[in-house]
Amino acid sequence: MAEAPAFFPGFERLDIDAGGVRFAGVTGGAGPPLLLLHGYPQTHIAWRKVAPALARDHTLIIPDLPGYGASRPETMLPRWTKRRVGKALVALMRALGHDRFALAGHDRGARAGYRLALDHPGVVSRFASLTVVPTLDAMAAVDYNFAHQAYHWFWLAQQADLPERLLAAAPDAVLDHALTLMEAGSDSVIEPPAREAYRLAFRNPSVQHAICEDYRAALDEDLACDQADRAAGRKLDCPILVICSGSQNLADRMAIWDSWADNVTGRATSGGHLQAEDCPDEVIAALVPFFSDDAPAGTKSR
Repeated sequence: MAEAPAFFPGFERLDIDAGGVRFAGVTGGAGPPLLLLHGYPQTHIAWRKVAPALARDHTLIIPDLPGYGASRPETMLPRWTKRRVGKALVALMRALGHDRFALAGHDRGARAGYRLALDHPGVVSRFASLTVVPTLDAMAAVDYNFAHQAYHWFWLAQQADLPERLLAAAPDAVLDHALTLMEAGSDSVIEPPAREAYRLAFRNPSVQHAICEDYRAALDEDLACDQADRAAGRKLDCPILVICSGSQNLADRMAIWDSWADNVTGRATSGGHLQAEDCPDEVIAALVPFFSDDAPAGTKSR
């Protein structure tokens, strides 16, 4: 956690036990609580470029996901499914005095976010999903293009401990390749200090194992949870903002989310997969009015 102040000037370090996790990250700002969740292969510093703007009107809680970065679970057993992650995050927020809060998640963080909202009705006031549709829909649409671009979904989900051993052999190469595929290979997207912080986290064997368990859960327990919710007709009970990257079709993404929520709005950005780092101004322009409740309820923009 020593790097936190450098990336988040004026913020405080987050270091607290909650839900079976020693959570690390940062907190800052003032106003209604807003939980920000990062994705793969990142840590909480993924939000460093948008946090100052959001902190003007919100109290930000920006943790490393359990097992990622410096957030250490007491045990990795049972597996840290998105359901278990969501429960731990609710415990974190309650430990900080927040029974109800807004949430923005990117990539794996968005998957933990929508699972949290589904499993804990009334807790999430507003949810923004960056680049993600629910795992059930994502897997139903898999074709050779997806498998080629997102091969790590299936490689990291293989049984232990083959993926862990391969990750340990060349963590920097795996990380750099992932960032390149996500259109984030240049220093303008991920500046050298941030890249080195990601590398340091990614080299940790416990982080490597947690990442693999995350992807194993996605194709097992997480998928089963989505299937059960779809069969039962469960929906998120809060407004949803869908933010798509430049390579994604916003109308298609919103149509998917329409089946999971009754109040869905959408915005497209020009950047790649790591939107908050690639095009932070566009992400800020989408998130600020949404979380300020400026978007009329029930409207849809495509």
